[in-house]
Amino acid sequence: MTQSLGQTIRDRREKRGQSLKQIGKIADALETSIGTFFAGGTPNGRLVRKAARAVLVHPKFRWRDSLLTPTLTGKLQVIWTEIEPGGGSGDEPYRHDSDEECVVIVRGKLHFWVGDEHYLLNAGDALTFESRTPHKNRNPGPGRTEVLWVITPPSY
Repeated sequence: MTQSLGQTIRDRREKRGQSLKQIGKIADALETSIGTFFAGGTPNGRLVRKAARAVLVHPKFRWRDSLLTPTLTGKLQVIWTEIEPGGGSGDEPYRHDSDEECVVIVRGKLHFWVGDEHYLLNAGDALTFESRTPHKNRNPGPGRTEVLWVITPPSY
């Protein structure tokens, strides 16, 4: 079986102990996003079957992203994220070049910070904010948290 470009990059990155942030510099140099290395296409550009989702695993942060939108060229990006207990985006807030995003907690709990504001989000809660505002999150446990992100325009 042929290994995808994304899998090859991840394997080499992990062997060298490099973070996705370091790989992001490569994406910046190529004037693209990290997601470009991992995205898989669909025949009609509409349907993404569960078994065919492009997946990004972030072992250091104990989190796994599955891309639910078929391309990175649309106006909308939807990501399904599974965050293990104690996992999250890390200690440092991050921001990106999308305009707006909405995070919906499907299962579990999530501590979420947007700027100086802190929220404890529970299953069914939704939070909308500007993507350029520094933000971070953490799953307080005890179980896995499942999150749906809706981001416009795509920036992954």
